[in-house]
Amino acid sequence: METLRLYDFLPSGNGYKIRLLLTQIGMPFERIEVNITKGETRTPEFLSKNPNGKIPLLEIEPGKYLAESNAILVYLSEGTEFLPYDRFLRAQVLQWLFFEQYSHEPFIATSRFLISILGKSEENQEAIKQRREPGYAALKVMENQLTFHTFFVGERYTIADIALFAYTHVAHEGGFDMTQFPAIQAWIERVKSQPGYISIQQE
Repeated sequence: METLRLYDFLPSGNGYKIRLLLTQIGMPFERIEVNITKGETRTPEFLSKNPNGKIPLLEIEPGKYLAESNAILVYLSEGTEFLPYDRFLRAQVLQWLFFEQYSHEPFIATSRFLISILGKSEENQEAIKQRREPGYAALKVMENQLTFHTFFVGERYTIADIALFAYTHVAHEGGFDMTQFPAIQAWIERVKSQPGYISIQQE
């Protein structure tokens, strides 16, 4: 079997999702660092692999690529305990993956990127301010779900948790006050106690 190659940027939550899942399912992979702050995803060579010019990008075999972090999660978790077999539970996992990309990531991840990765909070005060309310709204949706459930779907750890954990556990780096979300904080500790857990800084 070909070794998977993951084009990744270490601080990226979207890349971290894939590293975390691959590590937890025990699948070996080669990680290739692509520094998005230096325009390395905009080169002709990278764009020939992913015309959207973004990481993470998974090379499944030479010349065969899959982009979009949550699509990669679904692909890799097929046939594993991380993706339910039951049709309704699978759809619920997808529901949370779509929520993460549409209602969560654009506000929480982008704030973190501007503040903690680029270090440009002063220049981007207005953009950061605009993301506060929708970011907190997404966290409240999560808090409500986790107040009554151990994990997001079927009371077990799935890729729905991995997708949402990636940027939620570092939301404070985007200026979000997480002390008001006790259910999320308890869930973060549950995710960290899962077998094969790695931190976002681990290659």
